[in-house]
Amino acid sequence: MIYQINNTFVETNFMIGKIIVENEQNGNIRAEYGKDVLNKLSKKLTNKFGTGFSRTGLQNMRLFYNKYKNCQPLDSNLSWSHYCYLIYIDDERKFYEQECINSKLSKRELKRQIDSSLFQKLLLSKGKVNKQKVLELSKKGQIISNPTYILKKTYIFEFLGIKENKPLLESDLEKSLTTHLSSFLMELGKGFMYVGNQVRITLDNNFHYYVNLVFYNKILRS
Repeated sequence: MIYQINNTFVETNFMIGKIIVENEQNGNIRAEYGKDVLNKLSKKLTNKFGTGFSRTGLQNMRLFYNKYKNCQPLDSNLSWSHYCYLIYIDDERKFYEQECINSKLSKRELKRQIDSSLFQKLLLSKGKVNKQKVLELSKKGQIISNPTYILKKTYIFEFLGIKENKPLLESDLEKSLTTHLSSFLMELGKGFMYVGNQVRITLDNNFHYYVNLVFYNKILRS
């Protein structure tokens, strides 16, 4: 039922965008200079149907149609909230679409992946940019074929809000990462689950160690 509602909502917004472009703008990407089409439509539709037809909303619908009119059918796994982020991307849009589908990203997770330039980081993770890799990522998204695609060499922890030049104790970093655990797991990659901090590990029944942070990866089973 939810999927049906979502699909209908997405398709409706696509058709509204089509009507704006084809009927109100004579097939042009934008209206003629001086014709305030979106504002006039927003007032007219709001008066007739109520909320949901702001100028920004109609602008997104118009852009949605312009970006996807040659890419039908629309994917039922993506919500209108997802598309509102995807329409503002060009070259990497297909990549992020596949990431949403493969990893079941929420709109918040999608936004963070875009803001943190996941596509560019994956391309550069092996050194210089590989044109074949660019093509593969843009069409299929990130495909997990071996552990190196899950484990990263470089991590970006901008969500901690730590100043770059500020000295940081290991204990402070651990505390901050635990507080921001949800964002931290998203940055680690696919399949990670938090086990605990200061987990006791005993070797040979004599040596006791406390591991700062322990994670389990359900994909790697380790």
